[in-house]
Order: sequence, then C-alpha cells, then structure tokens
Amino acid sequence: MNKNYYFFNEGRLKREDNTLKLIYPDGTKRDIPIESIDDIYIMCEMDLNVSLLNFLGSHKISIHFFDYYTNYRGSFYPKESYISGELLTKQTMIYSDNALRLELAKKFIQGATANIIRNLRYYKNRKKDVEQEMERIISFEDKIAGATSIRELMGYEGNVRKIYYSAWPQIINQELEFKKRVKNPPDYEVNTLISCINDLIYTAVLREIYKTQLNPTISYLHSAGNKRFSLALDIAEIFKPVLADRMIFSLINKSQITEDSFTPNLNGLQLTKKASNTILREFDKRMKKTVKHKDLNKNVSYQYLIRLECYKLVNHMIGVKSYEPFKIWW
Repeated sequence: MNKNYYFFNEGRLKREDNTLKLIYPDGTKRDIPIESIDDIYIMCEMDLNVSLLNFLGSHKISIHFFDYYTNYRGSFYPKESYISGELLTKQTMIYSDNALRLELAKKFIQGATANIIRNLRYYKNRKKDVEQEMERIISFEDKIAGATSIRELMGYEGNVRKIYYSAWPQIINQELEFKKRVKNPPDYEVNTLISCINDLIYTAVLREIYKTQLNPTISYLHSAGNKRFSLALDIAEIFKPVLADRMIFSLINKSQITEDSFTPNLNGLQLTKKASNTILREFDKRMKKTVKHKDLNKNVSYQYLIRLECYKLVNHMIGVKSYEPFKIWW
C-alpha cells in the first residue's frame, strides 16, 4: 500500500483508540487511517500529548515541525528499527579517517555540481542566457576533485552555489527579489522559497535514512554535531538541484507562486496559508513522480531515488561497491 505525507497547518491531532483524528478549529473531525501515513508535517502551533507520540512512534511515523515562517525546527524520530553495529563501526571509521571522509565528501559535492550544471544546460537549451555561469561552474569540477581538505571543498561548493544563484534571475520569469542566498532568516521571496523547500528535502532524506541501517548523525561533508541529523544534510546536497530548485523554477514560472504569495510588510519572509498549501501539494506530487531508472530498468519515484542513494552508501561502507552519487540522466 502506498503511504502518504500528511501536512497539517490548522487544527489539532488526537488519538482515539487506534485512530488518528484531526480536529479542525470549527470542531469538525476527520479520521486518518494510521496505515496510510508515512510522515507527518506540522506547519502550525499544535499541542501533542505523550499518548499520541507513543501511538505514532509504535507505527514508525516521524513528525517534522516547522515554525511560523515555515522554517524546519526539528523532528520526532521514532526508535530505530534497523540497527547494525557493524555498519555503525564502518561509518565511524570512515568519518575518523581524513582521506576516506574527504573521498565521500567530494562525491556529494560532485553529484550536486553535476546536477546544477544539468539544470543550467536545460535552461540554456531553452534560450536562457546562463551559458557563462554554466561554464564557470564547469571550471570548478577539477578543483573539487583535487581538494585536499573539507574546508577547501566547502569553499568550492560555496563558489559554485554563488555562481549558480547569480543565474537565477535569467531563469525566473517574475520580478521577485533575489540578489544572493541569505539564511537564518531568509530575506525576500526567493530566499524564503529556497529555505522552505530545502527543509522539506532535508526531512524527506531523513525519512529514507531512517529506513536503512545508516546512522543519520554521522556525516562526511558536514561536521557531525549533537543537534542535527547531519548525514541528511550531506545527501540533500545532491537532491536539492533536482527536487528543490526545479520545483522553485516551476512554481514561479507557472505563476503558482507570485508576489501575492507572501505576507505584506514582512519582506517576503512569510508565505501565506494558500501559498504554503500550494508548495506542500506540489512537493507531495513531485516526490511521488516516477522516472525510468536506467540501471533497475523500471519506474521509481523521486522519493525512492533518495532511498537508493542511502543503499549505495551502505554498500560503500561495507565494501560491496564504491559510492557514486546520483546524477540526473534525463
């Protein structure tokens, strides 16, 4: 049975026996079959009790929390189902070995860069003036391959992104404010969109890591820390050009998101409820979209492409096959 994301931006959740109920502000109720749920996204203030969390945890359902500005704030992460001491040892060993860690970190940036170039080539073929930016990014591929430290590698990644974002005004068909990438908090409309959708990608990656034996706190490009699942950040780098950026271009160029999609007098820092619903609906559709996999010779969803990436990392760790990052082939 196909399961779904559930996005809640109003009402409250309640457990009644073995049923999950959404109670709307007007008092009406909606039953949600627990077997149909994969992940829950809370996009509003909502009280959750221990009984509900235990219920969801027992069904292996994660909850992701977002703030007033649709920024990701954290997740309720059920107890791991797939635990492997051997794989944990391998993950830790690779992180502790500078050469092995750098090798993996390069793969993440190489995958992300290849997918960025693919995006620019797509729009170049549609008569967008992005050839100069594309060629400049291509010139960084050898530098990335020759990087001798994580710090140097992250510097190249930052340069690639800066050049890439400078091409966005040529791709986007609306006069929305976007001069450079700004985070925490984002400034103006496009940065708000990037932050919002990147957070959705991060949680989608976390969801797939959870379904493997990988430990999400041990990462290679990003520093492992106490307060985040940093391996999800690593893998998300590869998929942001494919899933987040292409979705942003589509939303804006089809006028599904416009200047009116943001709350006035907040510099585009907050999406309207209607705009948030549009983004969540399009994100759900995109993750379920399928492509013909060139190796498996069958159709797989974008969501499953992320899980395959996790499996490739597992095979790399245990010595079955060296990891090669996902790169767009269509």
